[in-house]
Amino acid sequence: MTLPQDEINQCVVLREKHNIVLENRPIPELGLGDVLINVKATGICGSDIHYWLHGGIGDFQLKAPMILGHESAGIVADVGPGVKHLKVGDRVALEPGVACRLCDQCKSGRYNLCPEMSFAATPPIDGTLCNYYKHAADFCFKLPDHVSLEEGALIEPLSVGIHSARRANIKSGDRVIVFGAGPVGLLCAAAAKAAGAGHVTIADLVPSRLEFAKTYYTDSQVLLQRPNAGEPNMEYSRRMTQEILKTEELADAVIDCTGAETCVQMSVLLSKNGGSVVLVGMGGSVQALPISEISSREVDIKGIFRYCNTYATAVKMLASGIIDVKPLITHSYPLSDSVEAFKHVKEGRDGAIKVQIIG
Repeated sequence: MTLPQDEINQCVVLREKHNIVLENRPIPELGLGDVLINVKATGICGSDIHYWLHGGIGDFQLKAPMILGHESAGIVADVGPGVKHLKVGDRVALEPGVACRLCDQCKSGRYNLCPEMSFAATPPIDGTLCNYYKHAADFCFKLPDHVSLEEGALIEPLSVGIHSARRANIKSGDRVIVFGAGPVGLLCAAAAKAAGAGHVTIADLVPSRLEFAKTYYTDSQVLLQRPNAGEPNMEYSRRMTQEILKTEELADAVIDCTGAETCVQMSVLLSKNGGSVVLVGMGGSVQALPISEISSREVDIKGIFRYCNTYATAVKMLASGIIDVKPLITHSYPLSDSVEAFKHVKEGRDGAIKVQIIG
């Protein structure tokens, strides 16, 4: 397929910390197994904001200008050689991490741990916040006609929730506690419910987030207190745990989506004997944990690195109505107003939950 000669590829580029610009770049050329996606919807993720404000996350540091965005869906505009399951006009969600497909991790099905993973908007890999994005066809998933592209873009954070529920081994009737009522925390709650959880509690410091959570796949909501001045983290965590247990019960699984040391500590303290704690949020690289609690009560601590083998499941969940992501989309901006969209997310204005940029 030949695109119109006047077609442009406008991209949202992080040139350096605090500096996002709109930039026209060449439309990518396709290779074997590639498709060209006309990106139509992209959600702004917390990691995008973190790169913008801090220039890096852990070992992933911005060293050259990078296109942002990784929560995307769009329409196939062209197909490269060897692509058989997609055609021009197909509506797809993009799984933004492409693995090598050859290493032991890939062959065992845990391709999210592939050492050669190329993940969109993770330095030095460009992201999806552009008009046209080249992607591996086998990491594109068709959307049913009744699932919108805006919903399709939310399959990426939903995948984190699905992977978390699997790692937590949530079973029918389980009690689950989630720390953090942002988009990922809410989708972890939704995925826990879909996995059969009988009771899901969500905890956060922000009252407005908990008000929304009352309407979204949670059974109870806990407003966390802030620590007292000078109060050590572990003392606060034990005190807050006792407050939580006045109304809640110990959980079969606790999912922390904050990365805050206090929430990780509380996750351990609120787990049942033999329960699981799943760490989704990325916080300090070194944290203090109550090891005696972990050892004496056999609490399993499990890490999460993105997701794997979740997109097909997520498409089915949206198509069947098992999970509804539409209420999470609170604000939309055109691509030309991307900088304003990023400011909106940073400032948390107007009860923003998920802000999307529409191509």
